[in-house]
Amino acid sequence: MFAIVEIAGLQYKVEQDQKLFVNRLKGDKGGKVSFDKILLTVNGSITVGAPAVSGITVEAEILDHVKADKVIVFKKKRRKGYQVKNGHRQSLTQIRITGITGFDGGQKAEKPAKKTTKKADESAEGAE
Repeated sequence: MFAIVEIAGLQYKVEQDQKLFVNRLKGDKGGKVSFDKILLTVNGSITVGAPAVSGITVEAEILDHVKADKVIVFKKKRRKGYQVKNGHRQSLTQIRITGITGFDGGQKAEKPAKKTTKKADESAEGAE
């Protein structure tokens, strides 16, 4: 069982007890967070949201707030004497997925009823 969830603007494939690094989240170390923008779930059957699956949430625990490795940005223009060296360290949050809740026994979520047009109704009546 896994889900594809949107966390801080990025999409992640998550499973139970998985650890991952995401962009910095609000909250203290040891705190709980929940994500409700679930794009797809697989639990024996596939449920695809349009744009999100309703009724399913992903629960996670904040393990730590860390910084990523330094990325060096070096700019140079040859023969001009121009050189700039900058570095950047992205702020990250390490989380552990504690559970995916809201599955109703592996059944698919209800699909919205199809919209019919007047022309389709008239042609169905004319065929009878």
